[in-house]
Amino acid sequence: MITAETIKQYIENSLPCELVQIEGDDGYHFQAIIVSSEFRGKRTIQQHQLVYQALGEKMGQDIHALSMRTYTPEEWTARI
Repeated sequence: MITAETIKQYIENSLPCELVQIEGDDGYHFQAIIVSSEFRGKRTIQQHQLVYQALGEKMGQDIHALSMRTYTPEEWTARI
């Protein structure tokens, strides 16, 4: 069973991030907040695709559901 910490590590190892927060306690369904400068100029679907690429085969196999909120650093700062 995959953990939130493992998902965080996969994302951080493949995508430069300022912040990655992963929650989920059943081992299959997770929620994520991801802040990355790589998201600049990309639509939400493109941002999510970058995260899915970082997770590779884990999506659909070990991770059954991942709800994401993705932000550029500027968008994240503006929300605080």
